[in-house]
Amino acid sequence: MIPALSFDVTPRTVLVTGATGFVGRALVQALLADGHAVIALTRSPTDAARILGNKVRCIGSMAALADDTSVDVVVNLAGARILGPRWSGSRKAALRRSRIGLTGAVVDWIARARHKPLLILSASAIGYYGTQAIGDAAALDESAPPQPVFMSELCREWEAAAHGAAAYGVQVECMRFGLVLGRGGALPMMLLPIKLGLGGRLGSGHQWLSWIHLDDLLGAIAHRWRHALRSPNGEARTGATNFTAPECVSQSEFSRTAARIWHRPSLVPTPAWPMRLALGEQADLLLEGQRVVPRRLEQEGFVFRYPGIDAALRSLK
Repeated sequence: MIPALSFDVTPRTVLVTGATGFVGRALVQALLADGHAVIALTRSPTDAARILGNKVRCIGSMAALADDTSVDVVVNLAGARILGPRWSGSRKAALRRSRIGLTGAVVDWIARARHKPLLILSASAIGYYGTQAIGDAAALDESAPPQPVFMSELCREWEAAAHGAAAYGVQVECMRFGLVLGRGGALPMMLLPIKLGLGGRLGSGHQWLSWIHLDDLLGAIAHRWRHALRSPNGEARTGATNFTAPECVSQSEFSRTAARIWHRPSLVPTPAWPMRLALGEQADLLLEGQRVVPRRLEQEGFVFRYPGIDAALRSLK
């Protein structure tokens, strides 16, 4: 059950892309509960209407949204799953289309819209920072630079596409998500070997795992929304925020904690070489992590419900 959230004291019309995804569904539920109207951009409006309910207007493309439609806030979550087929040239192009291309279509609609949104909250990922070498414990906050690797370049281009909305007076907030823990998304797949008693370390096990509980991610979206709209009017601003929990853990610590909570052993390691053979470049996402900290959220006084991995996983048992 998603906790009640207050996004805004004023009822808003919100365009949500990626509304039928793991995070999107939970966000739409929270927005409706807070009294906002939701327009969902989705590849299949019929399926989306069945999933999201008849209170949500579902559209199949930005061309279906009239130029005189009044949208107050855009939450841009759309993007094909990163982990999957090897990152061939065609796969990289598809990942770019699903993020950069779609974000560009949203900004193009904003350019011609008669009533400009106040704010766009656009998803990105901590992959922006690339990877950290094993043994590097430096904390990466929002000032850390990107790296010349595909995942970092993808996030940088994704954010740059969203920043295009600032030219039309829209405030732009990029949300760099860590691994989102909830009863959907990646966690069930991560827990499967642990529940089978096979959940040991991946590779060295020393790689950092930066994560956030779904409840805290939604709370942080509401927090950034309120904070952005309280900012003084004037020239449109752009910014980026890390959406990660304060406690970053190693991959082996995550596995041991989950095994303890689900009363399973955590003994069988997975060597790095078969993962690199199977996944190629994207194996770095699993074998070389990042220690990313939510500096901006903490400075603004955001309070996490689940700052530590033990309580976060126990809440999802």
